[in-house]
Amino acid sequence: MSTPSPHPPVSIVIPVYNSAEVLPSLCARLAALLPALGEGTEVIFVNDGSSDSSWEILQRLATEHPWMQSIDLMRNYGQHNALLCGIRHARCGIIVTMDDDLQHPPEEIPRLLEQLGGRDVVYGKPGMEHHGLWRDLASQLTKIALKSAMGVEAARNVSAFRAFRTGLREAFKTDLGPYVSIDVLLTWGTTRFGSVTVRHEPRRIGASSYTLRKLVTHALNMMTGFGTLPLQLASIVGFVFTLFGMGVLAYVVGRYLLQGGSVPGFPFLASIIAIFSGAQLFALGILGEYLARMHFRLMEKPPYVVRRPFDSGS
Repeated sequence: MSTPSPHPPVSIVIPVYNSAEVLPSLCARLAALLPALGEGTEVIFVNDGSSDSSWEILQRLATEHPWMQSIDLMRNYGQHNALLCGIRHARCGIIVTMDDDLQHPPEEIPRLLEQLGGRDVVYGKPGMEHHGLWRDLASQLTKIALKSAMGVEAARNVSAFRAFRTGLREAFKTDLGPYVSIDVLLTWGTTRFGSVTVRHEPRRIGASSYTLRKLVTHALNMMTGFGTLPLQLASIVGFVFTLFGMGVLAYVVGRYLLQGGSVPGFPFLASIIAIFSGAQLFALGILGEYLARMHFRLMEKPPYVVRRPFDSGS
């Protein structure tokens, strides 16, 4: 006779992108873990426009495992958009999100649930990450961007391996446009964050689709889509260069009054014009990014579109 689970049933949401080789192993390990997570636990795979046979394998596995659901998106929308889709389809009281490459061991899920307790969100912080130098640097940049957007200290512990209470999705149940950050959205519903150190395994099959460029782009999207730090930076730059311009003006006037002549030289004038023009274009570029995001919101461009759902009962 199995021991009753101390927590409500869990919805495990996993975005899938070109992971055909690893999916059978991932499902086997999840199947072994599920009895410890309580009756009614479900696993939702969201196929994020994979170009390999991931969807066909998910369909086959769903016929073998009644606890499994699969959702096929129309194209590749990105990890956070796929997660949002799975989160909105979850039916259990607690949601766990994890990657599809087995770098997040399913066996560590009970540790996240144990730490949930009086918290609303718990992150599985890796003891040692198995990424390259550039990926690690980009990850740190992303966490800095998250801290500016989230406004909480928990940003330094953020990872894709997380557990949170399903009720939090009420804070972001409406359409959000094409730019999504699950971690920022969670701060819209709570400030009770926690973390626990978990095992982080090396990737055995394939390569990560999160390149340096994608991570930097994601960081910029978070800063401009969910925060005002770039606008504040533009204001500071404008203020600094205003002071600089006043200093140059004082220098020109002072030289004329003291020495009876103006500041000679075209290079000096050209340099000043170039500096101020660059500052103005920088500020305009930041304003343009915000206007572009407002434009996409007004267009009501969806964060994802579902092609077809599939589960063992369909």
